[in-house]
Amino acid sequence: MHRWTDWPFFEPEHRELARDVAAWAEAEVAGQAFVGGDEASLALVRQLGERGWLRWCIAEPYVGARGQLDVRGLCVIRETLARQSGLADVAFAMQGLGSGPISLFGSESLKQRYLLKVGTGQAVAAFAVSEPDGGSDIAAMTTTARRDGDGFVLDGIKTWISNAGIADFYVVFGRMEEARHSGTEAQRHGNNHIACVVDADNPGLSIPTRIEVSAPHPLGTVKLEGCRVGADAVIGAPGEGLKVALATLDTFRPTVGAAALGFARRALDEALAWARSRRVFGKALAEHQLTQARLADMATAVDAAALLVYRAAWLHDTGQRRVTREAAMAKLFATEAAQRVVDDAVQLLGGRGVVAGAPVERLYREVRALRIYEGTSEIQKLVSANQLLAP
Repeated sequence: MHRWTDWPFFEPEHRELARDVAAWAEAEVAGQAFVGGDEASLALVRQLGERGWLRWCIAEPYVGARGQLDVRGLCVIRETLARQSGLADVAFAMQGLGSGPISLFGSESLKQRYLLKVGTGQAVAAFAVSEPDGGSDIAAMTTTARRDGDGFVLDGIKTWISNAGIADFYVVFGRMEEARHSGTEAQRHGNNHIACVVDADNPGLSIPTRIEVSAPHPLGTVKLEGCRVGADAVIGAPGEGLKVALATLDTFRPTVGAAALGFARRALDEALAWARSRRVFGKALAEHQLTQARLADMATAVDAAALLVYRAAWLHDTGQRRVTREAAMAKLFATEAAQRVVDDAVQLLGGRGVVAGAPVERLYREVRALRIYEGTSEIQKLVSANQLLAP
């Protein structure tokens, strides 16, 4: 099942991790594949924390598995969980993305306050950057942060926020009000954003809307109105919010590709099993050349996507440099490939492929969002092109 872990991208601990997570997920998560809702999400976070998998979402010395965020480990876990349950994958992923800015740029006090709870499943994290008129264009956000004494007051609307309504804290990004005037030094150099941790019980934060989507998971709108945070809630330095956001996305974009891989591998397995057992015109579906060609295309897409995903993860873990282009390429190719593979599986299963609750029908609903969140496929192309054309 895990022959891919024999590739040179992995260390022995990643191979052991893949085996352990696969065994646990098959025993504990597979039965929850069709469960949704807040309670199910919270239960999965607790399960992931109790078993120790959330330790990979945080950094040492806060019970982290390694001294830094290990992207290969994050990818291995996401791929394995996604194969069994999209909701389990989201529960894990948001613990990492929601606390990632703190792990990467947070002060010691912020790490001590939040990371241990995230790693043990005692606190649920959320990453609040998208806005009604600004999704992939992070720099266009209109949420403001106004200095107020030794802290800041946040005002604005964030939407499409995973874990909205169940999170214990939100990492919120906004534009510093004093740097909003075009032509300022801060504006020219992009040093005009801020990242802050806002606790869910802050009186200036509310969740006015919950959003229902095709593959249910906690999602909603976050409203910030006179939301005051202290200076100790700022992640990094005031003005560095855009750097914090982009570096966090560089870290986690390969893991979106890994989740897509999990969906694609499950779809391929379902298609193979059906092709071997289904008889058409007197012989197994797998004996028809058109079926063989489709299966070969699916398998090739899966392996090509895996190579891009784990190359980006390996470069991040070993290269000590930003991997913006590689992360964008991995996310782009893996999610687009997974969409095709899942669609091919539905086609091979025919009527059974569109029965509500069937594995490939569930995968068809779950895989679609991956081509949108954390930067659409079109944005990933622009990111890659900008990196290629940079002097």
